[in-house]
Amino acid sequence: MCAYVGVDTSCYTTSVACVDECGIVSDLRTVLSVKQGERGFRQSDGLFQHIRNLERLVPEMFEKLDAGAVRGVCVSARPRPNEDSYMPVFLAGKACAASMAAALRVPLLAASHQEGHVRAALYGNEFLMGQPFLGMHISGGTTEVFLVDEAFHITLLSGTEDLHAGQFVDRIGVAMGLRFPCGKQLEALAGEFDPATGGVKLPAIVRNGVCSFSGVETRAQALIDDGIKHAEIAYAAYDCMARTFGKMVLYAMEKAGVRRALLAGGVASSPLLRALLRERVRKQKAEAEIFFGESALSSDNAVGTALLCKDRLTASPEGGTTRCKADML
Repeated sequence: MCAYVGVDTSCYTTSVACVDECGIVSDLRTVLSVKQGERGFRQSDGLFQHIRNLERLVPEMFEKLDAGAVRGVCVSARPRPNEDSYMPVFLAGKACAASMAAALRVPLLAASHQEGHVRAALYGNEFLMGQPFLGMHISGGTTEVFLVDEAFHITLLSGTEDLHAGQFVDRIGVAMGLRFPCGKQLEALAGEFDPATGGVKLPAIVRNGVCSFSGVETRAQALIDDGIKHAEIAYAAYDCMARTFGKMVLYAMEKAGVRRALLAGGVASSPLLRALLRERVRKQKAEAEIFFGESALSSDNAVGTALLCKDRLTASPEGGTTRCKADML
């Protein structure tokens, strides 16, 4: 059985993964540590933590993996699929992947963190591959809508003019005393509120497909200062995001002429957000289809990067895929 390895060192998660023809063999991750009350750290601190984490994760992966079965290594080398896209934390993954590929004498491939997210979300949604669809990446460092074409090329359509969705969530959460990253805790709080009782509303600001969260965050902070119950504000934040993303996706669908959208990224892993967004889009445009990846594969991971490695190394000249053979080396 042939195996394909992926490495991803994003802003807040160290990940290594392995896939084969049957599915996911290994998916190992460690979230980087952020001090209580803080909303992030310097890139140098993240780089240091990645190096320490990889020292443990890579040997752990190979404990259950036959090194001789590995046919390639792919690494997330930059945030987005643009030549000028750069972030220091990805250097840790690049160095680790290059050493691994050299030691195993297999090809070293590079992808972007965003491409890895999209490919991970396509796991279980493979029917979308080979045709144009909208992608949306919503996380702590990205809030973008883009077109993914038949060849998996990504073309940016819109995004945010200030805060990213994850930053919006974390700033509200930290103000409530939650620990960074705050997504799961804030969603748990939101689940304590009954929307049938009314509650406060936060505006969904979208202009020509581009969203803005800075003013919304200021309003949420004011509600916290006014003593509004945290559960009520938390629900309002998720309702606001669902209305915002719904507007962005529907605008992009009209612009691109497609009706299917796949959402990826840590923020997209929220069951509450998924339910609210699906309902919002269904009411606005019945023929629109919204898809999500597995919740566990929506947050930062190297599974998508490993799948990209497999896709590229098993692609046939006709554009399909073929099972690799032992004599490929």
